[in-house]
Amino acid sequence: MHSPTPDTTATAPASTIHLRSAGCSLLLEVRPGRLATVRHWGGDLGPLDRAAAEAACRAGRRVGQLSGELDAATVSLVPEAWTGWMGRLGLVGSRQGRGWSPAFATTAVTLDGTQVTGYAEAGPATVRVAAVDAENRLRLTLEIQLLDSGLVRMRGTLANDGDDFDLTELSLYLPVPAHATELLDFTGRWGMERLAQRQEFNIGTHLRENRRGRSGLDSAYLLHATEHGSDFAGGETWAVHVAWSGNHRHLAEHDSTGIRMLGGGELLLPGEVRLATGEEYRTPWIYASYGDGLDRVAHRFHDHLRARPGHVGPERPVTFNAWEAVYFDHDPEHLVELARLAAELGVERFVLDDGWFGARRSSRAGLGDWTVSRDVWPDGLHPLVDAVRGHGMEFGLWVEPEMVNPDSDLARAHPEWIMAARTELPVEQRSQHVLNLSIPECYEAILEQLLALLDEYPISFLKWDHNRDHVEAGVQPLGGAPGEHEQTLALYRMLERIRAAHPALEIETCSAGGGRVDLGILEHTDRVWVSDASDPLERQRLMRWTGQLLPPELLGSHIASMHSHTTSRRHDLSFRGATALFGHLGVEWDLSAATPEERSGLARWIALYRAHRGLLNTGRVWRGPDPAAELWSHGVVAQDRSEAIYAFTALAWSRPTAPPQARLRGLDPQRTYRVRPLTVGELPPGFSAPDWWDEDGIEFPATALMRIGLQMPVMHPEHTVLVHLTLV
Repeated sequence: MHSPTPDTTATAPASTIHLRSAGCSLLLEVRPGRLATVRHWGGDLGPLDRAAAEAACRAGRRVGQLSGELDAATVSLVPEAWTGWMGRLGLVGSRQGRGWSPAFATTAVTLDGTQVTGYAEAGPATVRVAAVDAENRLRLTLEIQLLDSGLVRMRGTLANDGDDFDLTELSLYLPVPAHATELLDFTGRWGMERLAQRQEFNIGTHLRENRRGRSGLDSAYLLHATEHGSDFAGGETWAVHVAWSGNHRHLAEHDSTGIRMLGGGELLLPGEVRLATGEEYRTPWIYASYGDGLDRVAHRFHDHLRARPGHVGPERPVTFNAWEAVYFDHDPEHLVELARLAAELGVERFVLDDGWFGARRSSRAGLGDWTVSRDVWPDGLHPLVDAVRGHGMEFGLWVEPEMVNPDSDLARAHPEWIMAARTELPVEQRSQHVLNLSIPECYEAILEQLLALLDEYPISFLKWDHNRDHVEAGVQPLGGAPGEHEQTLALYRMLERIRAAHPALEIETCSAGGGRVDLGILEHTDRVWVSDASDPLERQRLMRWTGQLLPPELLGSHIASMHSHTTSRRHDLSFRGATALFGHLGVEWDLSAATPEERSGLARWIALYRAHRGLLNTGRVWRGPDPAAELWSHGVVAQDRSEAIYAFTALAWSRPTAPPQARLRGLDPQRTYRVRPLTVGELPPGFSAPDWWDEDGIEFPATALMRIGLQMPVMHPEHTVLVHLTLV
């Protein structure tokens, strides 16, 4: 937390920096005595010389005075009150009520480590801006990156050189233009995560604060500002995402002078960050994406994630999870039989879910005691693990290390390890509480148990769950002071240590389904469990919108039984299979209760996924434009555009006319493609083949497919058909 004292506080000379990458520009201006200001974030401005860049900055400045108002403020990446800005401030804090209005002056600007004076232009690059408030003895460092993908990534570090400074908020902002007139973000609940919501970008603050100690089932996820009527295919769109798995905020600001901004940061609870002399606080990364249409915004995130060292490969193993097959009823013989059946169908990874440890015969006991239950598994997990691996599959295990049941050996031995703000424990959720991982002894006790499991058994995969919100998450016995910030950092450290000890281990982030999905947790994990709802009708929306941030290979997507355990709907295997195909495919089904015909059909869907996963897990995702509200289309196109798979889905009864055309996006307009139906088993009920439907395939110029499209087939609601395109 300690940082060096700066050598100088001399004001940096004026400078302008233009960053360009992947069709995007970021234009920054630094004026003497000010913080850095973004004059343009959006489409590529093309190569600029110094005069052109300075002219562009002038075009981006807001000046002029309305009657009775101050001049339009210069709003930096961290908006400050002293500039005349009347909106929400970027930095909020004080020393017992003093020093609450900092005024930072930039002292140095570097581009990829080289000092900048005057003008500089670069491709993907990192800009660091050092600034000082000499009067209040504060230093601020801003790091702004334009990545290869065209994503902007930024964070700030506040250092204190004076008396204790209580930090309340440090958020970073980027401007958006006046024609960004609508906002799009998300909400949800258990089983219904990532429900999209749109509204006008009105004057005032659109604030989405999250105090759940995780991303949240109702997470804002991504906050977009868009042109009116934008969709997946078009309409300029700007979006921000806070890469933090604890409390956080996303916000959009529009003031009466016309300034519009998007921003975010960590949400700090009262007294959570107090900087002593020489200490510093660093924000999480705030990501920002620009594109013409929602798809192109998403593509930048996908490209960035796929370029990471250690990103998962395209050959994602088909995964069986035993939760909906057995729940807490762990019968070793039954589970060994499920492993045999799964392997016969082509499954490549078998995951044992909740119920294998301690007194865990229900959700009311056992969390915190991470040793195999000898009552259920007298020989440990070895018989099951040996059977799984004997069938050529990997073995995976469910854990929930951040939680504890009051009915557990751990809670009885160390009640002081439970997070609480008062002498009374917080309200229970799912009969459990949150363990305080910032306590070194607690952290080491949990980590030791997990590492012991990983050392004893050849575990290739952990499903890391987190099933409750944090309520009154205070630190005992230190008076219940808030501990969310340190809890999140401790979680990251634990995941890092586990991965360092077992570098081949894959970890899935799960949180009552899709309650912890963010780019912070994705720095330490390899897959997300999108939702506890495997109902394919719900999953159509869930996969579509979760894909606004993450590519398909990171989205856990399982084929469950005909009868949905979350919604009680019933769906044909064709709909379940075609929906799950566009993610990391798995199975969530008691295979011993399935008929031989059902297992045979499931095997064909697994074989189809295995045959095409190289495309599905590396290709470019294109969603829509949908022919109608009840008819959806989407596809995955190979990076070289040599092949593609598209899905046509009837969500409800179509209108009283023949279905319209679905245009196929993302193809090479200079080429010709052969279109073949991709069928598994029988066609959907009510199916009526359109004129282009031919099992041998028909050749079409790409321009016709992209501009005219293919007529959607007639079929009953809640069914999907697939087509496979290959270059001629």
